[in-house]
Amino acid sequence: MWFTAFLRGIAHNPALMAALASILVAQVIKVPIFYATNRKWELSKMMSTGGMPSSHSSAVSSLSTVIAIRMGTGSMLFAAAVVFAIIVMYDAAGIRRHAGEQAIVINKLVEEIGKYMDRLPMGRNEEYQEKLKEMLGHQPIEVFMGSILGILIGVIAAR
Repeated sequence: MWFTAFLRGIAHNPALMAALASILVAQVIKVPIFYATNRKWELSKMMSTGGMPSSHSSAVSSLSTVIAIRMGTGSMLFAAAVVFAIIVMYDAAGIRRHAGEQAIVINKLVEEIGKYMDRLPMGRNEEYQEKLKEMLGHQPIEVFMGSILGILIGVIAAR
């Protein structure tokens, strides 16, 4: 009985539903956008981090939008949601993007060192051959477009 009330509460929470819908829509949209720019279908983009649009930005923007519409921009909850959104979007476009750029450089270094190690009598250590994930963060335009998507979904969900 308590579990059904719990699920009913979740299903009737427009802020939560908007944020989850924003994540889903952003992740699904990544596939045709990737196709449009690369002429290659990659369904794995639906489950990947990074790319256009940012699902993180979309989620926090829709959350903030629903709270703004339902509770007002003067509410403390709206203030908390906006600060949370700023931190998430800054992290996506800043720190995580730079970590991805560092992964690219490290992968190139490992590849070059591997070529050198192949020429040595002892060979290369296969333990260090796994590449680092390079697509971690977002370009600023990806964060911006994710936030626009989130605001649109938030406006729809707040009705």
